[in-house]
Amino acid sequence: MTNSVCHRFGSGASAGTCESKAIGKDGRELAGAARTSFLAKCKRETCAPKAIGSDGKPLKGAAKNSFMAKCAREQR
Repeated sequence: MTNSVCHRFGSGASAGTCESKAIGKDGRELAGAARTSFLAKCKRETCAPKAIGSDGKPLKGAAKNSFMAKCAREQR
């Protein structure tokens, strides 16, 4: 049970981190296309290191695409 609680907080914290990092050089929050692009990149970079198969090798092809899509959805 402890692992599932940690996993839930871990994914939620990552999404909050991306939201909190969406700040422009002028110190104001990003808006519009810049914000959307930044959040997509942040989520992608958060999920990429986790795309490891059960054999310990990096996922490739359709398996990686599926994993990345699921991970990005969970980051919301």
